[in-house]
Amino acid sequence: MTHSDRRDTVTLAYIDEPPFGWTQADGIATGADVELADTILRAIGVETIVHHATTFAELLPGVENERWDINVPLFVTAERATRVNFSVPVWAIGDGFLVRTGNPKQLTDYVSLAHRADARLGIITGQVQHLAATRAGVSAAQITLFDEQSDAIDALRSGAIDAYASTALGNRIVAERVGTDVVSAVAHEAGHSVPRGAFSFSKRNRALLEAFDRQLRIYLGSADHRERMGRYGFTAAEIDPVASR
Repeated sequence: MTHSDRRDTVTLAYIDEPPFGWTQADGIATGADVELADTILRAIGVETIVHHATTFAELLPGVENERWDINVPLFVTAERATRVNFSVPVWAIGDGFLVRTGNPKQLTDYVSLAHRADARLGIITGQVQHLAATRAGVSAAQITLFDEQSDAIDALRSGAIDAYASTALGNRIVAERVGTDVVSAVAHEAGHSVPRGAFSFSKRNRALLEAFDRQLRIYLGSADHRERMGRYGFTAAEIDPVASR
């Protein structure tokens, strides 16, 4: 375990959720959030970065109990902030659906899905989309929970669910990878405030968070940051709300 006063080795936990993070065929971790973390950690002098693949459900308890040092970004909520310390936000992204191409049940947002009693929604356990769907009137009977994104995509393709709820950006990338002749991304109408994502740390690991944040504030919005994130499909819409310049 990396102690707060020694940063020669840092372990970053990530999940399989392109374009944010995934494991390549050669076993190497990649993705926008992984690359951003690596860039900041190297800039503050970390010599060795260990990438640890995990599930979404394990992210918070894992960093909270110091099984690793940093989580890739997840949406900042008041409840999560009672358990971990968040970095400054690094992206702002609204929700969207992934549906079978043609969108046979014409599902455009949570409310439209709630109005279709025969519509089934897939969500990753513990993600903020679950609460958003429930608040919009989607019933528990309409929701199927998954541990892994790949399982949800398989269920969508087979017809077991009619929509998969995730970030609009993530769904765009998945649709491109799976094939837009098979699935399509449907972005929800953006509200007044777009949710923001941030890295998270153990509350006992404040020294690392402070060093990380200092460098992050310098880097966010820079030409290098925009170029790197652009390679993963991020646009100004996702970056500008959190950019320092």
